[in-house]
Amino acid sequence: MHGVERHGSIMAAEIAQQPEVWRRILADGAGPITQTARAIAERHPRFVLLAARGSSDHAALYGKYLLEVGHGLPCGLSSMSTITAYGATPRLDDVLVVTVSQSGGSPDLIASTLAARTAGAVTLAVTNNPDSGLAAVAEYQIDVLAGPEKALPATKTYTASLLALFLFAEALRDAGGARAAAALPGLAEEVLARAGEVRELAARYRFAERMVVTSRGFGYPTAREAALKLMETSYIPALAYSGADLLHGPLAMVDNVSPVIAVIPDGRGGEALQPVLDRLRARGADLFAVGPKEQVEQATTGFALPVDGVPEELQPLLEILPLQLLAYEVTIARGQDPDAPRALAKVTETH
Repeated sequence: MHGVERHGSIMAAEIAQQPEVWRRILADGAGPITQTARAIAERHPRFVLLAARGSSDHAALYGKYLLEVGHGLPCGLSSMSTITAYGATPRLDDVLVVTVSQSGGSPDLIASTLAARTAGAVTLAVTNNPDSGLAAVAEYQIDVLAGPEKALPATKTYTASLLALFLFAEALRDAGGARAAAALPGLAEEVLARAGEVRELAARYRFAERMVVTSRGFGYPTAREAALKLMETSYIPALAYSGADLLHGPLAMVDNVSPVIAVIPDGRGGEALQPVLDRLRARGADLFAVGPKEQVEQATTGFALPVDGVPEELQPLLEILPLQLLAYEVTIARGQDPDAPRALAKVTETH
């Protein structure tokens, strides 16, 4: 993607590793994930709680969509401070608690997972560190097999977590998740090979003072993750909204100066987002579309994804790739180093 002397070489390398990581998960991780899912399915959980922080929280939100849409399981995102700060004692019999953490070292995630297991929950850790404190306290664990991630902005661990959660959700119902995802690594290579397109687009947003990112359905976790990547690398304030929420007030701040990034799934999420896209165009918004070619052609600019034949629930793995590249390239264009964002730590010590 660039010479070694360029800033951001670590983040760039880890973005480029994602197809290889996905192949490793499909080859080596699918079997253990299936075994774990079947063991948990035999416990018949009636409700799911997902716990995470940062990028892992967006992966957990993706997992919530998978389980609610594909299984009809009611899911919630855990408020860990109810346990770690307030000392609440939950009643979690027949509840599956899924904790997603790339490092597995966050004290509040470890404490809340241990408390959940003590309270009767079935506990599952989804982590990139099978030797972590989180993996040790959870009853079950899934290794996302991303390999060491050195850059502070999470990239390959994020998409590895998505793929692991997809395989887990499919295995819960004995579906062929690995077969459905088999084409993804090759498609990811196609997307990443177009980094030059993103570099040209990034020049357009070098001086942006703020951005809005929106989507619906399976694309919404991507919108939230893209906003986080932009903020933590380039320091551009980026606000992520569900398309439904954007229409309830925040649309008033959209003009032709502040760019709007729309993640447009090819499927029901994209159909649900269409009224929002129509309103944005009517307001003259600078609209950056990520999604099917026909949607990009109707926007101000954007990045067309190779999503023909890709199930909507797998499209988030491809959607985030050009947005990781955009965050990287905008940061470089602004003269900053995405490998060294200010005031960030890889493991957040939250209590």
